[in-house]
Amino acid sequence: MTRAEYVQESLAGLDTAAGSGVDPALPLYATTFVVVDLETTGGAPDGGGITEIGAVKVRGGEEQGVLATLVNPGVPIPPFITVLTGITQAMLLPAPPIEQVLPSFLEFVSDAVLVAHNAPYDVGFLKAACAKHGYRWPNPRVLDTAALARRVLTRDEVPNRKLGTLAAYFRTATQPTHRALDDAKATVDVLHGLIGRLGGHQVDTVGEAIEFARAVTPTQRRKRHLADGLPKVPGVYIFRAADDRPLYVGTSGDIATRVRSYFTAAEKRARISEMLAAAERVEAVECAHSLEAEVRELRLIAAHAPPYNRRSKYPERQVWLKLTDEAYPRLSIVRDIAPTDTAYLGPFRSRQAAELAAAGFHDAVPLRQCTHRLSRRTTMPACALAELGRCPAPCEHRITPEEYDDRAATPFRTATSDDPGVVVDALLARIEVLSAAQRYEEAAVVRGRLVAVLRAAVRMQRLAALTGIAELAAARPAARGGWELALVRHGRLAGAGVSPPGVHPRPTIAAIRATAETVLPGHGPVPAATAEETERILSWLERPETRLVEASAGWASPVAGAGRFRDLLTKAESGGSHKVSTERS
Repeated sequence: MTRAEYVQESLAGLDTAAGSGVDPALPLYATTFVVVDLETTGGAPDGGGITEIGAVKVRGGEEQGVLATLVNPGVPIPPFITVLTGITQAMLLPAPPIEQVLPSFLEFVSDAVLVAHNAPYDVGFLKAACAKHGYRWPNPRVLDTAALARRVLTRDEVPNRKLGTLAAYFRTATQPTHRALDDAKATVDVLHGLIGRLGGHQVDTVGEAIEFARAVTPTQRRKRHLADGLPKVPGVYIFRAADDRPLYVGTSGDIATRVRSYFTAAEKRARISEMLAAAERVEAVECAHSLEAEVRELRLIAAHAPPYNRRSKYPERQVWLKLTDEAYPRLSIVRDIAPTDTAYLGPFRSRQAAELAAAGFHDAVPLRQCTHRLSRRTTMPACALAELGRCPAPCEHRITPEEYDDRAATPFRTATSDDPGVVVDALLARIEVLSAAQRYEEAAVVRGRLVAVLRAAVRMQRLAALTGIAELAAARPAARGGWELALVRHGRLAGAGVSPPGVHPRPTIAAIRATAETVLPGHGPVPAATAEETERILSWLERPETRLVEASAGWASPVAGAGRFRDLLTKAESGGSHKVSTERS
């Protein structure tokens, strides 16, 4: 049998989502560090193998406590480890096992930043021991002096970053001897020497020191000052170029923390690195709560189309599928709908999505697919679709305008504004026939068209239900007490605010209403905002904790509307064609 090789954990993953109570903004001089060193049997971290633990607690340059103990690993010590450390088997026989040492060690390191030289090695052994013996690893913030030395010291100053080399360079009081406590004490002096060098790099807090030790790019390090002075509140942040042009727009519940993350090792996106190189300042727009921040982000992206944002940039590119106004109507893909248009579906995010939905209607109802403008009086030759039975040939007047309207146009109008059952049943029947004939690829194509039709109908009817309300006020409990408030007019966020804890929200709602944006009614399911903005508002309103305070009209959807096919839509999006054909709702 061969044993799998141990892959050492990377430094960047040591304190991800650190559970330590240490604030990353804490100044280095006020931070409590526990500097630890282990001696081991030399194997991989499998929950054992630790022979000695040495730890020193320091704060502000002063020693606060020491923990040192030998540990019985329960296995023989390799001879080369004895030669290297001087620790013999006889020394370890009376020592406690690691499961008895861990409680004291974990209490010693609580609420402190863990420091080690080549930290992934020591932390890997400690985490494995906790996992094996049922102790919760506290996931402290970790600072690696070896990594920090690589950032602070040049090759001209030290030839390598070994502990012995750094101890000689900083003239530590204790020299490393390959014994845990001596090496931990030497690492304490090395840590203090490195901290003394960090001031020249404008690194003053423990969070900055940890990030500085990581493999951030020179651009991130050079531009890190852009995050200074930003507020720790919900809102929108805008990276701007030297000419004040917006480069990137984002949103967060904590602007300062989010912007700082762009200058850490966790940020690896190439386009963001390119954006940071061009950015000269960051502008913050404070918002009342997360919904207002999301909406403002959408509006800013739509207005400026920042080059490094990928989504929500071009809302004007949305398209609609509408029924033309003529004797024998057909489906047409258009950029906008006019007030005179009464039968339409959308908006679609792309022309391809609209074409897929149109194909679904053509499969379900006998709408003509030609683009000719047909006359009630004169005829013209029919196309191949008529010969194949896919079109009732209104061009040759084989069907009257009234019959055509009843069989083809009315099902489209009904499907978009009320009940799409006729179209859904026709498509399901077609899927069933194709599946029975084992024409599964063709059935899958029809299923995709069914998904496009249903998705668009459900979306449009959901949007129209909210945008038809002239004004709606809603409240959601704020994280720190009080209420997050939103005033929505025709699906557009017209005002937002937060009522203080212990104060009735109605006075705040009245103040928001007095200063809210005036929103006029319009045509279509999204008359006053983008579909994406209204959908963000809907998501906020539909949360279980959100409360509706006032509404100028009832908020309702058609009883037999597209919403009743949500389960079918979910199955069609995720399942096979045979599931769709046998499970309608």
